[in-house]
Amino acid sequence: MVQKTSMTQPAKLALEDGTVFTGISFGAAGEVDGEVCFNTSMTGYQEILTDPSYRGQIVTMTYTEMGNYGVNREDVESARPHLAGFVVKEFAERPSNFRAEDSLDAYLKRYQIPGLSGIDTRALVRKLRTQGAMKGVLSSTDLDDASLVRKAKASPGLVGRDLVREVIPDSACQWDRGLSKWAKLPALANPAFPEAEFHVVALDYGMKWNIARHLRDEGCRVTVLPGTATAEEVLSHKPDGVFLSNGPGDPEPLDYAQNCIRGVLGKVPVFGICLGHQLLGLACGAKTFKLKFGHRGANQPVLNTDSGKVEITAQNHGFAVEEATLPSCLEITHRNLNDNTVAGLRHKDVPAFSVQYHPESSSGPHDSRYLFRQFREMMASGAGLQPAKQGRAG
Repeated sequence: MVQKTSMTQPAKLALEDGTVFTGISFGAAGEVDGEVCFNTSMTGYQEILTDPSYRGQIVTMTYTEMGNYGVNREDVESARPHLAGFVVKEFAERPSNFRAEDSLDAYLKRYQIPGLSGIDTRALVRKLRTQGAMKGVLSSTDLDDASLVRKAKASPGLVGRDLVREVIPDSACQWDRGLSKWAKLPALANPAFPEAEFHVVALDYGMKWNIARHLRDEGCRVTVLPGTATAEEVLSHKPDGVFLSNGPGDPEPLDYAQNCIRGVLGKVPVFGICLGHQLLGLACGAKTFKLKFGHRGANQPVLNTDSGKVEITAQNHGFAVEEATLPSCLEITHRNLNDNTVAGLRHKDVPAFSVQYHPESSSGPHDSRYLFRQFREMMASGAGLQPAKQGRAG
């Protein structure tokens, strides 16, 4: 039985601009620094906690209550939480859900992640939207405002750091798990494909596990390689396709990843998601830039420029491909409708495409799952230069 706990320990969140929010500590006691960002999802906090793309960030949830359905072992997206700290308006001390195995508080304590509740998250999010994402410090051990602000200003931030090396696996592995029964809704489930019809090498820069589950359900044998692998190492596995995963932080310092992608382009079909999308752009000659406050949530609208359809997508990124720098070999396939930034690319000369969002969702909408089918079709066609253009769910 999940037990209720009583928490009264004060904690503070200080921003580099001198703003300090005071609330109540939950999760682990301690102090962390990171870039303070926000996520607009109403549910899916466990998937957010375990998404390696949040490495180095203190995540604020805009929805008012978190923890109400607890945590379980099935909904994780990696082996452990990766974010620095977690900020909520109201924390549910006693979860109520038939799948709950533990409380959010106990889960954060287990992995030494500090949490902060009871602050005006609306005021914090308005500040971040106006001024942009800021460096911050969350602490339940140092409650001196001036000291915390100094620490926030001294925090390294995200730009120029290679956070991928902090979250990638140590070695290669074979992935053999498909989607859980909770993800296989009748209206969305794919038809059964032959076992291991295609071999995909997934370059893991901080990959969410639901990506590999989708690839497995599409009839792929999945070999996961660390994101530091070379093109020669990738091609030695004789893949039918190469997948470029999501991951944390700034894509520009990742020269090793860009070199690897250049080495496999034109040899096998390539599909990239999120950081993988940015790296594909960089590998082809484009540049990236840091967004003011990023796109994070399960309700981000994207226009498919091929089909004219709008997809509601799950997103988590603070950088984007700069449209003005796109080389002639790349064309835009998707646009973010909130700010018109590039949300999808396709190579004109070789079989490669990418999107700046998460079609595997988990959690989030299922509008974009057709992209996994397109990747499969690209591998099946062999020399085909483009995936199917017409978006379709399921």
